[in-house]
Amino acid sequence: MAEGVARLGALAASPVVSALADAFAAAGFELAIVGGPVRDALLGRATNDLDFTTDARPDDILRVVEPLATATWDIGRVFGTIGAKVRGEQVEITTYRADSYDGVTRKPTVEFGDTLDQDLARRDFTVNAMALRVPGPALVDPMGGVEDLVARTLRTPSDPGVSFGDDPLRMLRAARFASQLGFTVEPATERAMADLRDTLAIVSPERVQGELVKLLRADDPDRGIRRLVETGLMELVLPEVPALRLEIDEHHHHKDVYEHSLTVLRQAIDLEHERHPGAEPDVVLRLAALLHDIGKPATRKLEPGGGVSFYHHDIKGARMSRKRLQALRFDSDTISSVSRLVELHLRFFGYSEGAWTDSAVRRYVRDAGDELERLHILTRADVTTRNKRKAARLKTAYDDIERRIDELAAAEELGAMRPELDGNRIQEILGIGPGREVGEAYRFLLDIRLDEGMIGPDAAEQRLRDWWASRS
Repeated sequence: MAEGVARLGALAASPVVSALADAFAAAGFELAIVGGPVRDALLGRATNDLDFTTDARPDDILRVVEPLATATWDIGRVFGTIGAKVRGEQVEITTYRADSYDGVTRKPTVEFGDTLDQDLARRDFTVNAMALRVPGPALVDPMGGVEDLVARTLRTPSDPGVSFGDDPLRMLRAARFASQLGFTVEPATERAMADLRDTLAIVSPERVQGELVKLLRADDPDRGIRRLVETGLMELVLPEVPALRLEIDEHHHHKDVYEHSLTVLRQAIDLEHERHPGAEPDVVLRLAALLHDIGKPATRKLEPGGGVSFYHHDIKGARMSRKRLQALRFDSDTISSVSRLVELHLRFFGYSEGAWTDSAVRRYVRDAGDELERLHILTRADVTTRNKRKAARLKTAYDDIERRIDELAAAEELGAMRPELDGNRIQEILGIGPGREVGEAYRFLLDIRLDEGMIGPDAAEQRLRDWWASRS
């Protein structure tokens, strides 16, 4: 914590903070860094955008900031927030707030406050309810945030039932911070999450999606996902995930699908870091890893002799993924990518039983399209067997298929998997105009490309003429 205090001092002494602190003090106003930047400095984490709070009203904030800023924006003025770019850094400065809630929506009645302590009392968790007064600097911690940082605990400043009743989205934020910070949720706070889970219904799907994405971007989303499942909140976010906790009777045995899915997610994140160090978290991959087996509950069949089958759970899961992500208002590209990965996640396992032909490898690449690298990671992560010999065999098989893909890509430009004759050339050769026949001819030539590789434009033209003649 001593190192964290030193970091707070360095933060207060930074050029942008010093400039703003001096300007607000000269104008007769208070100013404090608040929330995440203070918490992260004490934890030794990187601080990103700076958030400030002040007793100045929005018009006064603008008047003080404009001489220092290269740009300002007041899109949040109704909430008391003015944004600015000062010395190359983006900052937000908000008037002290003392909001009230009606219990029907999560939109507060905006009321400006007069004191810093009053502003801090309305925040979501004690670890986010600390401020650093500047100039000075002086740490302000009326809610015991430092003690909770040391204990690595998430607790609401006020009664959790009141806090979550005011804004149910805070329950999802608790799960997200548990993952991002590696903290536990204080028991009374977690009980309130379970008791008030149904109030999440007043939160818009877009807001729920935003918190889910932030949770999945964490290095350890497992911790937050478990909090959501155990409190029942996941039933309102991704109900397909708790549904993975299938009952296993004494006569029919299969792996725990819920625990398997969380293991796949963890392994996918590890592979993501290993294969693409320093890259931004891949939310599409992580969604696919979490959802890849959600078709299993609907397709489970108890077989004679104690076996269990999940035929076509990949197809079923792809449809379910698409429907759920649409309900959460994800963008169309994310929906298409995740559902495609879920649909394809079993495709490789036939390869492990025997080497594929070049044609099969080409079709694997064609079907994966832009999702090939994600499919590589998801498929490898899907191996959770404790049988070391089986795991080694599957790894070797996938090493082999990646090697063959690379070799074929170098020889045949697999990334541009198209027939050797395009639509215009097909029309010229056959003497036809645009229409259904052009599409059929294109697919015929694409099948040749997939089955035989590149045969050359002259051979492709002859095969096209022969095919057209046979149709006639």
